[in-house]
Amino acid sequence: MKDLAVRLAALDADAGAALRVIAYFDSLVEAQAGLQSIVRGAAVLADCPARLIDPQRKVRIRVTAAGVSAWQEDPPGSGWMCTPVGAPPTVSPGLGSGPATLWLEREGTPGPVEAMILERAASAARAVLDRTRGRAPAADPASAELLLDASAPPDVRLQAARRLGLPDTAYVVVQEDETVVLSGPLPPLPGRAGVGPATQILDLPASGKAAKVALRFAAEGTEEDPGATIVHSEQLGGLALLAEVPAGPATPDLKALDHAAAAAPWILTTLHTVAMSISLRAAATTLRVHHSTLQDRITHAEHLLGWNVREPGGRLRLQVALALRRLQRHR
Repeated sequence: MKDLAVRLAALDADAGAALRVIAYFDSLVEAQAGLQSIVRGAAVLADCPARLIDPQRKVRIRVTAAGVSAWQEDPPGSGWMCTPVGAPPTVSPGLGSGPATLWLEREGTPGPVEAMILERAASAARAVLDRTRGRAPAADPASAELLLDASAPPDVRLQAARRLGLPDTAYVVVQEDETVVLSGPLPPLPGRAGVGPATQILDLPASGKAAKVALRFAAEGTEEDPGATIVHSEQLGGLALLAEVPAGPATPDLKALDHAAAAAPWILTTLHTVAMSISLRAAATTLRVHHSTLQDRITHAEHLLGWNVREPGGRLRLQVALALRRLQRHR
C-alpha cells in the first residue's frame, strides 16, 4: 500500500495522500486503536486540531495538530469541517444529547484529502464506540410521533415531551426517510433536509408541516439538481406558497430550463449561482471561472432559455423557475 501511495503521488498528489490516509486508518482499525489515537491521527494528517464529541456517551476528545491532547470549552465553529459519527438520534433535547460528531477545526469545504480523513476517522471511531461503549440509547419513536400528532390531546403531547426531556421550545427536521425533533443547534445532517421553525411544544405539528415544505425546496447539490441541501422554512418566505400549486404539465419556463440543461452539464449550476449571487463577479468567484468566461456562459444560457437573466425581471423569473423545477423533482 505504501509503495502504491508513493507511485500514485507522483501522478496525483491528492490521490496519493488520500491513499496514505486510508492505509493509516486501516492500520489503526487492525490494531484496535482507541479513540484518542484516531482523533490524533485525524489532527496530524489534516495539520489542524481535531475533536470528537459524543454527548450521549459522554466522550470529549480534542487533539492539536502537533498530536497533543488539549481540550477547550469553546463550542465547535459553525463553518468547521465535520462529519457525523453515526446517524443522528430520532429526538435530541439539545446539544447535550446530539449525535456524535468529528470536527476538523478548519473553515470551509473539505478538499479530497480532508474529506477522506473525516470519512475514515469517523468510521474507525464509530467501530470503537460501538465495541467499547455500546450503541447510543435508542430514542422513543412512539413519543416523537405522538408529539407531532395535532389530533392528540394537548396534555398527552406535553407528557410525551417530558418523556423525551424536551425544553419548552423545539423544532422539527424532516429528511427523506426520517423525521426528528430537536432543540439547540442543528447537528450535521447527511443528504437533503427541511428545517421547521422553533416553536412551543404544542405547536410542533406546524413546525413539522413547514419542515416538509422546506424539504421539497432542498436540492441534491449536484449538477442536475444544484442548490442548498438543507433549507430552513423561515428563509422561504412567500416562496413556500409555490409548494401549494397543484402538480400539472411543465410550464414553458420549466421546459426551457430542461432544454438548457440538456445542452451542457454546467448550465444549471451556472444559472443557480447567478440567480443566488449578489453580482456576476461574485458568481464568477463562486464558480471559480474568469468573469469573461461567465459572461460567455450566460450569453449561451440566455439563448437557450429565451430570456435575459441579467436584468432584475429576468433574474426573478429564473429564481422562480429554478424553485418550481426543484418542487417538481421532489414531490
